[in-house]
Amino acid sequence: MKTMPMKEKQNFKHVPVELTEMDAVTTDEGRKYHTPEGIDLPSITTVLSILSRDSIAKWRKRVGEVEANKISTRAANRGTAVHTVCEKYLDNDADYLDGVMPNNIETFQKIRPILDENINNIHAQEAPLYSNYLGVAGRVDCVAEWQGKLSIIDFKTSRKFKKKQWCHNYFMQESAYAIMWEERTQIPITQLVTLIAVDDRDPIVYIEHRDNWVTPLKSVIAQWNEENTSVKF
Repeated sequence: MKTMPMKEKQNFKHVPVELTEMDAVTTDEGRKYHTPEGIDLPSITTVLSILSRDSIAKWRKRVGEVEANKISTRAANRGTAVHTVCEKYLDNDADYLDGVMPNNIETFQKIRPILDENINNIHAQEAPLYSNYLGVAGRVDCVAEWQGKLSIIDFKTSRKFKKKQWCHNYFMQESAYAIMWEERTQIPITQLVTLIAVDDRDPIVYIEHRDNWVTPLKSVIAQWNEENTSVKF
């Protein structure tokens, strides 16, 4: 596929919000964050991983551990690379494509018009958040206005099209970030935006309301807590 030339770079406005950085550690039990109050909290991705563990275990058994590790590593590396480009682009970094592989540039080119048309007034990127109410922590991809409304914005990559019913874990994760954000900043956010870059097709955008996902989120957190009562977090 021939790569089209890039248009002039968009310039995004930033409205920074001060947040306290947190140390994070990955253990056999998952990832945990050490909050400023001295409490260790599990990451929201660790907690929500219980939703997919059975299907992942079956998939790994079917394809074999070696192949599964290769696929998982490739997917993780690609997701990280595309996310980094998005973050640098939104930060108005003129060198946002430096060192980026051609396939990841191609993926970003499909996302870029969506960023240009919908995002501005960026409050935070890769920001540390936690909630004593929920008992979880994490790093939100982006907090910004999407079509003029302050939103939790999550960037994902996928080899195949993902139906909305396959993305419920994404929506729960984003609702957790919205609650964490309000707890830390006293600024409410109800709009959740999931932007998924998909191989060989246009990106997908799903927009959800936070309150539709709080109840299932709490249910998963309760299940995780019940299963991990002996784990010291």
